[in-house]
Amino acid sequence: MKTIIQTLTNNLRNSIEFYRKLKFNIISPENPTIVSDGKAFIEINPDRYARAGIKLYRSTWKETIAELKPLFSVVETAEGYLLSDTSGMWIYLIETQDHFDLQVLESSNSALGNYVGISLETPELNRSEKMWTTLGFEQDNPKWPSFTNSDQVTLTIYKPNTCPHLFFNPSLTYFNGTDNLQIIEFIREQNIPITEEITHFNPNDKVDNIIIRDPGGLGFFIFND
Repeated sequence: MKTIIQTLTNNLRNSIEFYRKLKFNIISPENPTIVSDGKAFIEINPDRYARAGIKLYRSTWKETIAELKPLFSVVETAEGYLLSDTSGMWIYLIETQDHFDLQVLESSNSALGNYVGISLETPELNRSEKMWTTLGFEQDNPKWPSFTNSDQVTLTIYKPNTCPHLFFNPSLTYFNGTDNLQIIEFIREQNIPITEEITHFNPNDKVDNIIIRDPGGLGFFIFND
């Protein structure tokens, strides 16, 4: 595993408790704190300079950076490089010989259901596609802007005015079909605040999709697709 999602926190204990309630596994309690549903691996970073985004680990990013620099602003860091997707999500390119020994499961196993990847919304779809393919993500379907890398991390990129609900870049997406109502009820029972109750897709104006956010602001789309 060389791809980690990063979220923030102003209180590590509260963030860990949020993920415990949702039945995420605590892979590492500290230095770094990593939680997982078996498919998504999330680092909870208490550093005040950290921002929500994705960390990509490789022994060197030199050739990739040479290709990206003519198109995107790149900042050198102590660990490698930092840049931003056109959605505004931060991307940390970390140069190291080491990587996390984390195994991706065939299915996710948290209370949120079936994890399908990271969702991003951008006004510059073509530039975003160029960035992710340069970073090693391959498009799954030429008719839909969804990209997956060798760690089985999938990104889906939406153009403006596609999603009739709140959108937080980045957000993790879960598609649960008819099981979604039961999952929503479980989330309510845990007293986890719901950021938006969505009725737009229901002909009877009932809440069948929701959005929640962790204490650091990372979004979660819990949908019945």
